[in-house]
Parts: sequence; C-alpha cells; structure tokens
Amino acid sequence: SSALKMIITGKMIYKVFIPTAGLGTRLGQLSKNINKALVAVDNKPVISHVIEKFPKDVEIVVALGYKGNLVRDYLQIAHPDRKMTFVDVDPYCGPGSGLGYTVLECESFLQCPFVFCTNDALILEKIPPPTENWMGFTDIENNENYRSVRIGKGNIIEELYEKDEGVDVKPYIGLAGINDYKSFWKNMVDGVLYGSIQIGESYGLRKMIEQNVRIKAKLLTWHDTGNLKNLAHAREIFRRKNSPEILEKPDEAIWFVNNRAIKFAEDKTFISDRIERSKLLKNYVPEIIDFSDNMYCYKLINGNTMSKCITKPLFLQFLDWIGHFWSPAEANQSEFKQRCLTFYKKKTEKRVFQYFSRFRSSDNEEIINGVKVPKLSDLLKKIDWKSLSDGIPVRYHGDLHFENILVAENGEFCLLDWRQNFSGLKEYGDIYYDLAKLYHGIIVSHELVNKNYFNIKRDGDIITFDILRNHKLVEAERIFEKFIIEKGYDLHKVKLLTAVIFLNIAALHHYPYSEFLFYLGKYQLNELVNQ
Repeated sequence: SSALKMIITGKMIYKVFIPTAGLGTRLGQLSKNINKALVAVDNKPVISHVIEKFPKDVEIVVALGYKGNLVRDYLQIAHPDRKMTFVDVDPYCGPGSGLGYTVLECESFLQCPFVFCTNDALILEKIPPPTENWMGFTDIENNENYRSVRIGKGNIIEELYEKDEGVDVKPYIGLAGINDYKSFWKNMVDGVLYGSIQIGESYGLRKMIEQNVRIKAKLLTWHDTGNLKNLAHAREIFRRKNSPEILEKPDEAIWFVNNRAIKFAEDKTFISDRIERSKLLKNYVPEIIDFSDNMYCYKLINGNTMSKCITKPLFLQFLDWIGHFWSPAEANQSEFKQRCLTFYKKKTEKRVFQYFSRFRSSDNEEIINGVKVPKLSDLLKKIDWKSLSDGIPVRYHGDLHFENILVAENGEFCLLDWRQNFSGLKEYGDIYYDLAKLYHGIIVSHELVNKNYFNIKRDGDIITFDILRNHKLVEAERIFEKFIIEKGYDLHKVKLLTAVIFLNIAALHHYPYSEFLFYLGKYQLNELVNQ
C-alpha cells in the first residue's frame, strides 16, 4: 500500500530517526540540566534545526533517554503540527547501553526506508530522502575525530573507517539515508555480539558496504555542535542579525521556534509560578498557550526588543507607559518590609556565598580600577538594610531590562520573562526592584556582553574591568535618573540596589562575565556606601 501510495502521489513514504538518548558529556555544564538536543543555536534547540529540514508530513521517530521527558515535552510544545513517535530507551547509559542499543530499540518503528540523523548536526542544504542508500560527508581537513569514508567512482562509498584510520578519506557526519532497511536491520541484529551495540548505525552501514550494497556519498555543508568549540563556531555561523540577546544560564533557557517562544526552567515551581503570574499581568505580558512541568510557551509577537530600537522619544514613551503598569498594591507594610529584607539581604548573602563556592574565590581586600576596596563582607555590613527594605508595593515585573521589553510593530509595549515571585509574593513587589533592574540593564547591555565587549583582568589583588557602552544607553541613563528624581523616588537607593543586583546575579552566569559582574557590583557598592 505504501508503494502504491508513492506511485499515485509521486512522494516517497519514509521516516526520520533522531536518537537523543546519550548524555552529551562533551558539552559540559550546558547539558547538565537538559539533553544536548535542546542546546540552542540562534536561540533555537539544535533538534528543531534538524527537524525543520524535513517535510511536515514525514514522521519523526525520536529515541529518548537522558532528560528524555524534557525532549518529549519540548517537541510536543514546539512542533504540535508534526507526527512524532517517542521511544524510551533503557538503559541509555552504563552497562549494556550504546548508540547501537538505542538504534535497535527503535527497529519496530522503522520498518521502511528512513533517514538516520544525529541530534547535533546542522546542515545547510536540503536533506535528500532515502530513495537510495546514501551517507553524508563533508569536506574538512581535520577529520581525525570522526568516522570517515573512502569514495570511489560514481560517488559510491567503498569503505567506512573508524576514527583516524583511513587515508585520503572524508568524514562521515552521522547522517544517512537507508533505503535497504531490511539489510540494515539484519546486519545490526546479527552484529549484537560483534560491536553493533557500541558502534551504532555505522556498524550496519559498514556491513552493507562489505556486502556490496550500493551506498552513494552525499556532500553536505555540515556544522557539528557536539562539543563546546564546534558549538561556539556554529553559533557564530547561524546567528541572525536581529536575534534577541539572551544570556545563557545552566538551569534556564528561552527558545524561539515555529512562531513560538518557549521558556524552560529546571525548577518546576518556577514554571508554575510564572504561569500563575501571567494571569495577574494579563494585557501586559503574552498569553500562555501551552505548558508542561518545566516549560511554557506563548505566540511570538512581531516587533523588536527595546535594546534594538531605543530612541529618546521611545524611552520617554515607555516610562510613561510603565508608570501606569506600576499600580499601587495594598499590603501590610510591616510584613512587606520583612519580605523585602529577606529578598535583598538574605538572598544577597546566599548568592555571594554561591559565587565564592562556584568559582573557588575568596573574600579579600582588593584594588579595583585603582581604588582600594575592602572585603565585600565589610561593605555589606555598611548597607542600611532596613532603609533599603522600606519598599513601595506595586504590580511589578521583576526582571525589567531592555531585552524583556518588546516594542510591537503596532507601537505597543509588551513585557517578557517576568519574575515568578517577589520573596514568595506573586501579586505585588517592590517598585525599587523594578527600577534597579531597569537601571542595571541600561548600564550593562546584553548585546555587548554577548559580543564580549567587556574585559576583566586580575593580577593578584589588583583587578581592572571595563565595558563598552552604547551612546543611546548612556543617554537613556540620564533620562531615567531624571525620571526617578521627578517621580519622588530615591536615586541613591536605586543605585545601591543595582549594585546589590550585580552581586546577586554574578553567581548565575558564565565565567568571565560572572567575575565582571561581581567586581562591577563590589566597586559600585564601595562607592555608594562611602558617599
């Protein structure tokens, strides 16, 4: 019936197989909380780049293992229009596991021609269907880290080698069209005792070559994302000009795919609280259309983040708009002050300890940008925490910087990536926290950080740091300071809380940006507590 349908429609019936069971250890911390298939390139998980290379009517078979629930949830939320079959692989690591074992676990779902595709391969060209047997290769010089093929006349593959074995060969990129699927599966099953479990799909392909099964070589432009060096290179190649500036975190991510924005967090409570708060912020934040334990999503809104389009008139317009957003909230002032104290003081102490532990650093007296600065513990003692915690309860956002402010095509504003709670409170928070977060984003641009336009140097206890600043943001800083004063808020308090925020978030980011944030916060705090 499949053959008849192919003749009638002129389209080949085939499937795509993507194994995602492995641990992805070569990506280090990036794959600690997510499967490596979800590591992003241009703010989109690699597996979506792979899937989008195939027609929408082709069924995708996905083997799940490490963090498999996240892969399943993501694909169902990101690609609801795709037909997918998920196969749970157990064991996916340790004794008895291997790529070949994963492949064989999916045998019953792949009894037709199919394309084998690794979950970390980015291809520029259209991927051909398996109308014939083929293997993808690329043309690079340093191929010792990959299996390789020797290509004969008529682009027919004559031999498949293990890593660093062949001479005058081309690297096999883990992408193959398998038309003679019965031959492939027989060889994989027959080879269980001879290496197919550990070697993977290339075992079956090698046996087919040895049995004179015709397999063509297909030259493709390929970018590997399976290790940190190649991933960084792929991100440079695939990055679009107007992509949002997202600073990577090990336990959070936001992805843009299929006209959807998908927020991920390793903390399930974080996600459930975000969803609840989205209802409280209705008409100011996007409407959530789908969610799972660790993710939620909303439809993308056409427009630009404030960082991409800021002008003096636009920023003044935003300040007028956000003033209406900050509607006053009724609160027990004594209890609210205690919440603020916990949120500011206790969280800062916890995050500073986390920073010192994570980066194996210690609290010292140092010279920062030529200024003698005492230990951070001494500076924190100088803060009037009671005064800092004398907050003003309002409807709040919680992470109000220019990358989280969207200017839609119709000129309206929309707030993104809102905080899940303020010291446990969902209905209201301190306006000074929103003011300080906005101020911190004006000082440190995510775009310039992503371009590494900052530096931090350490020579013993002598530290120097600097960051490039956009003139428009310097102008915005002056406008914002004037706004704060005219509205009757305490500018010194906003600046002090901004320095505390820099210290707070230092532990959450990658090195050396983490160190830059820490010393920026310490330097500013020293200046402010001594005024």
